[in-house]
Amino acid sequence: MKMRLLTVSQRQPGWVIEGAAEYARRLPREWGFEVVEVKPAARVGGASAERLMAVEAERLRAAVPSRARVIALDERGQAWSTNDVARHLGAWLRDGRDLAFVIGGADGLDPALRQQAEHRWSLSPATMPHGLVRVVLTEQLYRVSAVMSGHPYHRA
Repeated sequence: MKMRLLTVSQRQPGWVIEGAAEYARRLPREWGFEVVEVKPAARVGGASAERLMAVEAERLRAAVPSRARVIALDERGQAWSTNDVARHLGAWLRDGRDLAFVIGGADGLDPALRQQAEHRWSLSPATMPHGLVRVVLTEQLYRVSAVMSGHPYHRA
């Protein structure tokens, strides 16, 4: 199984790259975790936000592995505790399908792609910068791995 974080972004600040990389290094190797950056749509010519999100959604769909379970990161999604995520991830690992966590671009995630996702996960009801979502998501995956392995990192 492979686990991908697909994100519409480019030129993230160093703290984003370093923070996400630090937690990614700690993840179990068998998860095959990788970050895939998808180029944002060009914001020229007066294109509407809907059109820009649709272009980015097509790029994201092209990056999703065949038959992968898609989990959209969205503030309108379900709020899961760390233990909830551990239960979901345990079942998903047993299922064996690849996982694709998807973060939209500056205008958000295309509504059609959000609806097509098997799950919509809210890290917070607040809108967060996409780089911060990358760091928080990667930390949560590491925390979940600690819960699943009995490592003391997670003390709840």
